[in-house]
Parts: sequence; structure tokens; C-alpha cells
Amino acid sequence: MFGISPIGWFHTLGSLPALAMAIYMLVRHGRIVPRSIPGAIYFASMVLGGATAFLVAKQPVSYAIGGLTLLVIAVGYGVHRLTFLGRLRRYIETMSLSFSVLLLLVPTVTETLTRVPDGAPFASSVSSPIVLGAHATLLLAFIVGLIAQIIVLRREGRARVAA
Repeated sequence: MFGISPIGWFHTLGSLPALAMAIYMLVRHGRIVPRSIPGAIYFASMVLGGATAFLVAKQPVSYAIGGLTLLVIAVGYGVHRLTFLGRLRRYIETMSLSFSVLLLLVPTVTETLTRVPDGAPFASSVSSPIVLGAHATLLLAFIVGLIAQIIVLRREGRARVAA
């Protein structure tokens, strides 16, 4: 079904919890919260998806996305240990984990549009206008969302200083 190999299904199904947890945390908290139960599920699922991307990749950009995903997840989940960065840690954490959501969504949308419905997909290739439009929409949503997150973090930081 959909021309997906068994390892492809493992990669896809292993990555799905990350998508669900990202949506949940973004709606509930406005950001990915790494030190939470949904954050732990997100981490495990993203690492699984990033690592298995190398096994299912067919294009060079897929290797780059897999490697970059693992890097930004490591930064996002590890930056809190770098105490010398002070309040900057929260910004780096938020930006890294938000970027990881973008890295999750780009291949998800691309694969969905080029595989579904089975036998007659919405897009014939990754360079079709519908795929490129979807990518542009994701990028715009990422930029707007990141700006909103930074504004909220700044307000929270000012409120802590004032308290």
C-alpha cells in the first residue's frame, strides 16, 4: 500500500506520535515542552524518525533533513544544561524544537501529497505546485509561530524580572 516498505512503515508509524505530541503541546502550551511526558514521547519519536530516515531516504535532501532533525532535537533537549547561556537557553530550546516540528512536517506533507490517494496522488512529484505551495505555507506558519513564541517568551521574562 502506497509503495511503502516495511522499514518505511516503521519509520512512518514511529514518527506519528511526534506529530500528535507536537500538536498537543503547541495548542496547550504554545511551544514544545521538553521536560514533560508529551515532551519525552516527542523526543523518542523524533529520534526514531530522524534515525530511520537514513534507512528510507531516496533523495539527498532526506539525509540532510534526518541529520538536521537529530541535531536540532539534541540542541533543543540539551541546551538547558548550558547554564552559562542564562535566559538565552529558553529561546534556543524553543527555536530548536519549533524548527524540529517544521522538519517533521515538510517530509510528512510531501510524502502524503505524493502518495495519497493510493494510485492517483494529489501531486505527481516533489516539485509540483501543490507541494511547493504546501512547503511555503509551512514555512510561513513556522515564521509566524516562532515570532509569536519569542514575543511570549520575552513577556514571560519581563514578568519574572518584575516579580
